[in-house]
Amino acid sequence: MLVTETFLHDWTGEIAAPLVLVRNTVKPDWVDEFHHLNMAHFLTICDQANWAFWNWINAPVQTIEGRQGHEYAIVENHVTYTGELAEGDAFSIQTHLLDVDAKRLVLFHRVMDANGNLSATNEVKFLGFNLDARRAENWQPPVADRLAQVLAAHATLERPSQAGQGIALKKR
Repeated sequence: MLVTETFLHDWTGEIAAPLVLVRNTVKPDWVDEFHHLNMAHFLTICDQANWAFWNWINAPVQTIEGRQGHEYAIVENHVTYTGELAEGDAFSIQTHLLDVDAKRLVLFHRVMDANGNLSATNEVKFLGFNLDARRAENWQPPVADRLAQVLAAHATLERPSQAGQGIALKKR
């Protein structure tokens, strides 16, 4: 099993807009031949933000075993690359909850370098998923309640220009 950093945070009811649940540095095995963070590992670090958000929204139940199979599946990702990160560079990830319904949510991550410059964005769609039944399910009531609270707190944030975009040859 893959060992990952989970960036555990307690739920206090205070909701930053945006959230910053991940602060880390670029690991040597994430760097490619061009001496910067490989494009695939931008997803690795954004997945750290996915796990940090999920564990935070479920706190104090921050283990798969404790959640008794009530998890999520990622069903869509879109990444934009706007800057470089080299081995050892510090970064943080700003997370913005864009939308939520009974069993889906959309997060938008901004990967920021140590100087506050944007290095990448990642828009990701989650689906509530029951690991035991191996099928989609609605969010559990405590999670649904917290997601509504986060969505309300994040409603004040400007919608990212990259959100909802996709891939096109023409400049938008």
